[in-house]
This record gives sequence, C-alpha cells and structure tokens, in this order.
Amino acid sequence: MNANKRRAIFETLHSLNPHPTTELEYTTPFELLIAVMLSAQATDVSVNKAMRKMFPVANTPQQIVKLGEAGVAEYIRTIGLYRTKAKNVVAACQILLDQYGGEVPADREALEGLPGVGRKTANVVLNTAFGHPTIAIDTHIFRVANRTGLAPGKDVRAVEAALEKFTPAEFRHDAHHWLILHGRYVCKARRPECWHCVIEPLCEFRQKTPPPEL
Repeated sequence: MNANKRRAIFETLHSLNPHPTTELEYTTPFELLIAVMLSAQATDVSVNKAMRKMFPVANTPQQIVKLGEAGVAEYIRTIGLYRTKAKNVVAACQILLDQYGGEVPADREALEGLPGVGRKTANVVLNTAFGHPTIAIDTHIFRVANRTGLAPGKDVRAVEAALEKFTPAEFRHDAHHWLILHGRYVCKARRPECWHCVIEPLCEFRQKTPPPEL
C-alpha cells in the first residue's frame, strides 16, 4: 500500500470520528491502568460493568491494597482470569505506593515493570492518559493492519513498527483508537462487513464480502 492510500484511510477515519478514545470507562490515569489490565482477554463491556461497582469503593492504590486479592476478586469474578488479574492488580498497586508515591508513571519501562502490564497495556496508558503518540496493538488492529494492507506484519511488534513508520504524524496519536473501533464493528474477524466500510475503496483485501441476502 502506498503512502497516499494510507493517508486517505486515516483522513477518512478522522473525518467520521475526529476525537476517538477508548471505550473503557475511567476518570483518572490510575482507573485507566486498572481497566486496561483487566481488559486482557475480556470485553470492554464486561470490564466497565465490573468497574462501575468497584471504583466507587476502591479507585486508588491505597484502597485496592486494602481490599486485597480476595476483595478485588469479588468485584471482577465475571471477567476472565479474574484470580490472576486480582493478584496482579493488588501487586501493581503496592509497587505504585512503594516506588511512585501512588501515582501512575508516564514511562514505558516503569509501566512494564508492574505485574500484569505488558507492552500493549503500557501503550494504551501512555497514549490515552498521557497523550503520547504510541500505538497499542490488539487482535483487532493486528487483523485490520494485515487484512487491509495498511501495515502488514507477522507479529504484533512488526505491525506496531509498521504503523509507527507509515502513519502520518498528525494521525499517530489517534491511530490505534480508529483501528480498534474499525476492527470491532466493521472489519470483523469472521466476516468483514465490506459492504458498509468507509475505507473499502482504499482497502487491498481481495476477498471483499457482499452484503447478506435479505
């Protein structure tokens, strides 16, 4: 895919959604960090539902450490891998208290040093909470980048590097939000809905899907 097509894709997505953001509900960088940690192998809907109950009770590192693993687990039982996630959340909160004064660090190395925080989670927090032009790669972005030809890559790091290289600078901050939403609602895994895709004329996917029969 050439640079003109890539720019046109991002211009199109921008025109329809000028200020995209995560669908996770949060009010502070700390709430975002916890929500993203819990969203691994879970839906944003399920995380939001659980956090609407937990955050009014505990939405600071101190409060979550006080709840403990068992207390956190009770709030997140409906989320996949909840026992492991409860353990990581409490451990991460203790590190935030011990090393960072209870604040979420705006630094990749520091974030990735927290239990349960990998590169994707760090990228989301850096981008959404602190405004860094990072690009977090999830299954939706990996699929869209490869299927469309926008930024092909054999693994998530390759796709991340390609998107960082090929995304015009003015679109880099919002790129992963647009691509996540596009993959979640249009360019779906089993059957991409090409018949109402706004970037279909620019997409290089060869097996375009027709609309379902009425």
